[in-house]
Amino acid sequence: MTDPWQAPDAPVPPRYGKFVPPVAPGQDAPYQTGPYAGSPYPGSVPGQGWTPPPKPGLIPLRPIGFGTLLGASFQVLRRNPKATFGSALIVQAAIMLVTVLIVGLVTFWAIDRIDSAPLDQKDAVAAGSVLAGALSAIIPIALSLIASALLQAVIVVEVARATLGEKLRLGVLWRTAATRLWPLVLWTALLTVALFIGVAVIAAFVVLLISVGGTAGFVAGVLVGIFGGLMLAAASAFLYTKTSVVPSLIVLEKLSVRASVVRSWSLTRGYFWRTLGVLLLIGLIVQVITQIVTTPVSLLLGLGAMLIDPNGTLSEETTYIVTALTLIIAIPVAAVAAVVQSAAIALIYLDLRMRKEGLDLELARYVESAAQGGDVPDPYLTPTAASTGYPAA
Repeated sequence: MTDPWQAPDAPVPPRYGKFVPPVAPGQDAPYQTGPYAGSPYPGSVPGQGWTPPPKPGLIPLRPIGFGTLLGASFQVLRRNPKATFGSALIVQAAIMLVTVLIVGLVTFWAIDRIDSAPLDQKDAVAAGSVLAGALSAIIPIALSLIASALLQAVIVVEVARATLGEKLRLGVLWRTAATRLWPLVLWTALLTVALFIGVAVIAAFVVLLISVGGTAGFVAGVLVGIFGGLMLAAASAFLYTKTSVVPSLIVLEKLSVRASVVRSWSLTRGYFWRTLGVLLLIGLIVQVITQIVTTPVSLLLGLGAMLIDPNGTLSEETTYIVTALTLIIAIPVAAVAAVVQSAAIALIYLDLRMRKEGLDLELARYVESAAQGGDVPDPYLTPTAASTGYPAA
């Protein structure tokens, strides 16, 4: 049955990957505007019988295969390096420098305080110095949570807009990401606290069993440590996979943390093993690349320090130089790794929505309407208002 409201000669947009009868020679070619313009779609090239998905930007508008997902994760760096790599470089440099300065200064102060303390007060001074060192780590940890959340939001926005063919400047990305920063910081803090509680519970059980004394207590403590660690790793992998797209939901759909967790759980249903495999493989690739770059540099720096100062007479100055050179290498590598992993998570979100909600069609409509100068709503917000009913933060 035909649509009575549709004009008789109006072209019907093709379904991607479907065969469409070829256009006869001399026939007027439709699809001269929008995502089909300039591409080999039916109506633009006579005889064309297959409709590939449009690719206005970073990825084709279709469910993403692993090869495309992996390539696009690295392509994010190439496509907009100032905004992506620049943001990551600023964030990683701030985290590492603040950590080195605060923890380093407190550590040197604590060591000097312990060395200059009287013998009868060394134990008390040492305990106080250890406590001061532990407290000094709070500031770098808090900064790391905020900076990591900001970087993840920046990359999510970049991937979402790059998919639509848009290229935002660094300042625009940061301002857009900052509007969703605190819900994302809350989510990052919740993950960190949950992991810390899990480790603390297992460690407490191990210490309690070992403190009981005897061989049986020691063996029981070791077994609890091993199996408890494995169970914690399995539980962490499960929860991380099921909530992997929470950052994208917080940033793009502007949901609250609770609503994002519920929706992420729903989106990953039926795609758990695929999502877990992608996360693990990309994490493994990033770690291998990181080790390939950093390990030879560390070995060369250590060898160079031994050649320059074989007797250890300049040990303190040598340590400073080696630390500075190590940071110069480690910061860019960490920046690249952070961008790739954050981009992969954002691409997983797009892939899941394309597979389960037809987001690719919504994005194609958005691109076509934007090319024609139409005023269309953000396609990433559609399910929030139209179908899910989840509250925004």
